[in-house]
Amino acid sequence: MPQATVKSYDSLTKTGVLVADDGEATWEITPESMESGMFRFLRPGQRVTFDLQDNRPLNLRIGIS
Repeated sequence: MPQATVKSYDSLTKTGVLVADDGEATWEITPESMESGMFRFLRPGQRVTFDLQDNRPLNLRIGIS
């Protein structure tokens, strides 16, 4: 399960960017990423875990598991 830090997030459009721990990989947050319904917004610097499907983050979860 990938882990990353929120680099940016816009709660109005539900879009943003996640950065991997190594700083090399980034993933675009899309409205579909937030469909798990666990939370409504993200803060820059917040740690998340997620599933990857076709190199897109899905089912974002707060914290590290």
